[in-house]
Amino acid sequence: MNSPIGNAIATRETGPEAIVRQHKDDLTLVLPSHVKGETWMRLAYGVLRSNAQLLQVATRNPGSLMTALQDCARLGHEPGGKSFYFVPFGNEIQGLEGYRGVVERIYRAGAVKVVHAEVVYANDEFVWEPGKVDTQQPPRWEGPQQVPFHKADWFADRGEVKGAFSYGIFQDGTPSRVVIINRDYINKVRKESKGSENPKSPWVKWFDQMVLKTVAHRLEPWVPTSTEWRKEQLRAGLEVAAEQTGPAVINVGPQPQEPGPDSYDDSPVEVELLDD
Repeated sequence: MNSPIGNAIATRETGPEAIVRQHKDDLTLVLPSHVKGETWMRLAYGVLRSNAQLLQVATRNPGSLMTALQDCARLGHEPGGKSFYFVPFGNEIQGLEGYRGVVERIYRAGAVKVVHAEVVYANDEFVWEPGKVDTQQPPRWEGPQQVPFHKADWFADRGEVKGAFSYGIFQDGTPSRVVIINRDYINKVRKESKGSENPKSPWVKWFDQMVLKTVAHRLEPWVPTSTEWRKEQLRAGLEVAAEQTGPAVINVGPQPQEPGPDSYDDSPVEVELLDD
């Protein structure tokens, strides 16, 4: 007869945690340079130990767990944080990057100092006419309109969601390309998301936050989203300097700090669990 202690030992030796341990080298190999492999692995084990439902699904479908962990590692997020989630869904585990995760990857690259993303509702005032001079707006909006003008009554009924917009501000103060999505695009993304009509789906529980994540993803092609980008810029600069004047030291300025809780320009929406 199997004893509880014997079953527990067998689970540790052949269960999901053992499989994760066996693939430690594969997981840490794809981690960006700012993430410490040992710390990341301890957090991965902790996620399994702290969530009984997650452990049960991972035991039945360890392949889905490994896929989610690989996605988390590749994006440079720590397991168990608010940037990437491991969600049991049916007989598999889905790895979901949150809105904060997208924003963190943009900040880590060092080229963008502010990420701005907002949901636009039917009763909001929203104006976006690139290149048009609008003297009716406050002074900061005079001249060619570089970013949208968005005005809302945060304490009133703002109506239904009709779209969202996002842009980044680079270190020199210039804005990135402005990304705007309408309700048709939002509905299309939701329809393509697996299980989006399920009552437990983030699209049902946190619709506004899902819209924010969607528009943040649309911004990614227009801003750097990796710390490796900064390293590549430094490497290229050193090579050019060496070709022109011989070996030289290039001052690239202060290194970007990891974003703190006040770095995110995502108010007034509290972002928790998000999905594609």
